[in-house]
Amino acid sequence: MDWHLLGLSFATVFLSELGDKSQLAAIALSGSGKSLRAIFLGASAALLLASFLGVILGEGASQLLPTEWVKTIAAIGFAGIAIKLLWFGEQEAESEQT
Repeated sequence: MDWHLLGLSFATVFLSELGDKSQLAAIALSGSGKSLRAIFLGASAALLLASFLGVILGEGASQLLPTEWVKTIAAIGFAGIAIKLLWFGEQEAESEQT
């Protein structure tokens, strides 16, 4: 097993999931739910399934396309999302102030 890759993927997913919508949904459910164990298991299973699907789709894409293309497409996607959030987030904040 590649322990470096395991640690890198854990750190990346852990940091990207902090404070996202799924975590906020789990917080809301735990505030109104009676079974914290069920909420924890449901949220954990959902994250595992989403990660599994991402790995399977990523592996499939790497079989069809060269690895460099997959990395480039992912980088462009992330950059596009960042630009959209920075550009339109600023415009939304300005419109809310007025």
